[in-house]
Amino acid sequence: MRIARFSIDGNVAFGVVEGEPSDPDGPVIDIIKGHPFAEFERSGQKVPLSKVRLLPPVLPNKVVGIGRNYAEHAAELGNEVPDVPVVFFKPSTSVVGPGDPVAYPSFSSEVHYEAELAVVIGRMCREVPRERVQDVILGYTCGNDITARDAQRREKQWARAKGFDTSCPLGPWVETDIDLTRAGDLGIMCTVNGEQRQLGRTSEMVRPIEDLIVHITEAMTLLPGDVVLTGTPAGVGPLSVGDEVAVTIEGIGTLTNKVIKRG
Repeated sequence: MRIARFSIDGNVAFGVVEGEPSDPDGPVIDIIKGHPFAEFERSGQKVPLSKVRLLPPVLPNKVVGIGRNYAEHAAELGNEVPDVPVVFFKPSTSVVGPGDPVAYPSFSSEVHYEAELAVVIGRMCREVPRERVQDVILGYTCGNDITARDAQRREKQWARAKGFDTSCPLGPWVETDIDLTRAGDLGIMCTVNGEQRQLGRTSEMVRPIEDLIVHITEAMTLLPGDVVLTGTPAGVGPLSVGDEVAVTIEGIGTLTNKVIKRG
């Protein structure tokens, strides 16, 4: 199912998205009682998707990013594929939702898009064995690991380059009906102003999702709602103020954001 987080009339709730844009009345959201990290019931109270504002599908305690997990992407930036996964963090303040603006940071003149499959954690976990990884995943969403590339090159740590405010769009919802096998071979596309810039598949990952979760949880506890960004295919490139960037992942949906000048 597609679980969305949304606001309507000043209230924030979770709901299950039903239907497709081609339906006569369009998709609707069936508001749920409770939250998606425990047993919940559908209320039967439905609102048109067009009448709500979609929010980031989760509010993560932390976003754990994985760098250079696609060989062609590592090569296009002149990097080798690392012997172990490169792990970095994006703070919760970097997260925005579908349709939210991405504010171009004042300290950069070279901001890049990076379309990524985002794994949403469903339960508190640590030291997860490979055979139990499926049990700790709620589902998947689209992510855009927006990066200040010049700052990334200048600074030994990636905190500012990848952690600035609005640098982590997520959405439009969490798709729970994808298992690890299917998640391991999904199409990923990024467009800027409608022009295709990235096109790849998650099967191109150097290390699959199972290995990433095992590696991360050897060191730290993941909490419900935490997000793991799994890396980006080749084709990254610059964004400018006024650009509309869209990440589309097969079986999930499309996440669209516009770049604005930071006020």
